[in-house]
Amino acid sequence: MTPDPIQPDAADSPAAGKARLTLAPELLDAIRRVACTEHLLVAMDFDGVMSPLVDHADEARALPRSAAAFAALTALPRTSTALISGRALDSLRAVASPPAETLLVGSHGAEAWLGPNSAQLTLDPEQRDLLADVRRIMKEIVDVAPGTLLEDKPAGVVLHTRLASDDVAEDAVAAARAALQDREGVFLKNGKRVLESSVVHASKGEGVQFLRQSSGATAVVFAGDDVTDEDALGRLVAGDLGLKVGFDFTQAEFRVESPVDVGEFLEALLRERTRCLALDVKQDSPENAIADGPESAG
Repeated sequence: MTPDPIQPDAADSPAAGKARLTLAPELLDAIRRVACTEHLLVAMDFDGVMSPLVDHADEARALPRSAAAFAALTALPRTSTALISGRALDSLRAVASPPAETLLVGSHGAEAWLGPNSAQLTLDPEQRDLLADVRRIMKEIVDVAPGTLLEDKPAGVVLHTRLASDDVAEDAVAAARAALQDREGVFLKNGKRVLESSVVHASKGEGVQFLRQSSGATAVVFAGDDVTDEDALGRLVAGDLGLKVGFDFTQAEFRVESPVDVGEFLEALLRERTRCLALDVKQDSPENAIADGPESAG
């Protein structure tokens, strides 16, 4: 069973004007453990984790505490940060404004940015034709489903239903699934009030694996809130730390209640990572080498 995420105190609630909450002791212990790994990768979903969920995707922004702690982690030695999102990379950059060194995985793993020389996602002619057909089908559904809208991505089209009534949303998703689920080369994913379609097979789990290998991480921290994040949480191994944001089913060992709590989680991780790195420096100092060496023959 996942430990309780927080021990709430009315005086510590955001409405009371105090930022500090209290993470579960088990989660704090796990933070202390993972923080002392040789090379740490801190990978976060963005929407619903760094940022609260919003009705209009282009209005999402990371909460200040989370953004500040994430940026500070990025600046630490032997520490890599990453954002793993369903958003296209251009959209992710626009809303997240990540540190320049932060690694990016977009479109549920179909796009990746590891630096200026990273290759862009390209579709072959067959995939381009298929994507155009998927968009046509989705557009026909949106045209008769008030409150729904489409989002174009480099390899897919997303049906958003957040602004639609529950009945309309359910019917729109059912219609899209009926039209597309048996199409060869089309891959569908459910999310929170979205249906993702893509002509490239990819997942956030593959994104985590790719970033682990490319960064040389000896342990990974991943936090996510959506169904699609379970792919990433399922790829974590012993020594990693998985965090679920919210109360939906999860494979993660730990959870917190909302994006507000993610700020405290990242601050605790930053504090413990800084402490571990400082201890490493102290142990490697010349003074310690002399103290630990053989006694002189005086």
